[in-house]
Amino acid sequence: MKKLSEQLSTLSDRSKKTEDVIDASRAKNRTRLETHKATLKASVAAENAKASTRVADAKAGVESKWQQARIALDARFATMRATAEEHHAERDLKRAEHRADAAEQDAVDAIAFALYVLDQAEYAIVDAAIARADADDLALNS
Repeated sequence: MKKLSEQLSTLSDRSKKTEDVIDASRAKNRTRLETHKATLKASVAAENAKASTRVADAKAGVESKWQQARIALDARFATMRATAEEHHAERDLKRAEHRADAAEQDAVDAIAFALYVLDQAEYAIVDAAIARADADDLALNS
């Protein structure tokens, strides 16, 4: 398991990559977006493989509950991607506009969820730092 500082560094790097995707989206750089989509698809597959390994190794409790949440989210995002890919070939303008609106709403919902999870992660980080400080204080006073 990675240390908290390593995970925070990874989160920072991923945030920067997300900014790059937003820039490509604003510039309507389809090539960059398609390339990034393929990279993300591979990354999601790799993370799912890692998650499957963790599930096999998980003993119980909170770890298992987080894994269940991740599996549910992965299923939702897979459904979103499958729906988008099914309709990609259709060129009817009205349908294309509707699909674009739905895809944008899915992105808004995913970002809202990510922000919620970030708040929860920040809370856990603060809680962990306080718990570590308490443990360190007890060790000094022992």
